[in-house]
Amino acid sequence: MNINQKSWLKVEVNSDFPIQNLPYGIIKLASGKIVAATRIGDVVIDLAALYELGYFNGVKELKNNVFESDTLNAFMALGKRAWANVRAVLTDLFDEVNDLLRENDAHKKQVLFDQNEVVNLLPMAVGDYTDFYSSIEHATNVGIMFRGKDNALMPNWKHLPVGYHGRSSSIVVSGTNIHRPKGQMKPADQDLPSFGASKLMDFELEMAFVTGGQTQLGDSISVDEAEDYIFGMIIFNDLSARDIQAWEYVPLGPFLGKSFGSITSPWIVTLDALDYFRTQSPKQEPEVLPYLKSTGKRSFDINLEVFLQPKGGEENLICESNHKYLYWNISQQLAHQSVNGCNINVGDVYASGTISGPTDKSFGSMLELTWRGSKPITLSDGSERKFINDNDTIVMRAHCQKDGLRIGFGESLCQILPAKE
Repeated sequence: MNINQKSWLKVEVNSDFPIQNLPYGIIKLASGKIVAATRIGDVVIDLAALYELGYFNGVKELKNNVFESDTLNAFMALGKRAWANVRAVLTDLFDEVNDLLRENDAHKKQVLFDQNEVVNLLPMAVGDYTDFYSSIEHATNVGIMFRGKDNALMPNWKHLPVGYHGRSSSIVVSGTNIHRPKGQMKPADQDLPSFGASKLMDFELEMAFVTGGQTQLGDSISVDEAEDYIFGMIIFNDLSARDIQAWEYVPLGPFLGKSFGSITSPWIVTLDALDYFRTQSPKQEPEVLPYLKSTGKRSFDINLEVFLQPKGGEENLICESNHKYLYWNISQQLAHQSVNGCNINVGDVYASGTISGPTDKSFGSMLELTWRGSKPITLSDGSERKFINDNDTIVMRAHCQKDGLRIGFGESLCQILPAKE
């Protein structure tokens, strides 16, 4: 990657989408047509139109127009070589010195659109979704709250990436509003459970990776092979109803408290775009089993932010964390997911679990930020929050920054609406 490369398309200072990014998404055009796209600055690029106009003729892996689709799955399934070759074409075509498309007004009219002229859709068809629990700070905080400091981490936690199978059908794209869920709850001062709308609505600050490779049932993926199967990453807000979850999760884990809505950012940022921001994972003690041993820089220095915006009010920055804090990296997560022979499919989503850091300001959930509601957050309008109120909007943003280069993910935005009658 040339960190100094410029595009002939306008890119504002501190844009998440310089030419070095080239993320992938699915857009709906004003005409109603749905296609795959990439983005530079605030300009969205119709990849299906680029294909029809012949700009990808040199990419032999593209046998047909996989970009004329309502998901990225067919493109992702072509594999790493195809991803790299398409990226190379885009990197060259939009370089500031390349006039092939820049000087062709007729083609630009077919290919280029302002971000405000299109609607972003969920970029992949999600078959399966795993939610990990990979932040030691988050796991420790929650353990202290519910079990005490001496038993904060369960005995297995430092030996394997803990995870569970989530509900893929309730994964939605940024801008989708979610109604407060209803379910059973049993507060400590009640003898029997009651039914109603959750009173303890929470966000979970997560990142997720999307797989672009496939394995057969019985096969496994090693830590060293894992990135060959990972297409890219997204922001992931795993909404949680803490009171529903607390009553239901023993003995089989989260269910209704987690399955009512998880909100992703609309652009998948590839590992090629993130390569410049690699960093070492935290040291793991005790030593992990051989199939989980990880060497090299397999974590990413991604700055994470969460904002809470009350209805009619301004955004309040309430959390600043970083992806690099994760104890278990994405390669270890995928290796563990598949070690038993579980088959991996294109479009699967693997969320990190809440990403908390070492300071109070870096805690990635309201549960931690307010310490189970005992330390309310005061917003700029003077109101307080223990958990999320109706009509509050949660905005998550993520970006990498180094040596003057910024690569971002856009945002995951969701307003919490009142429970349905």
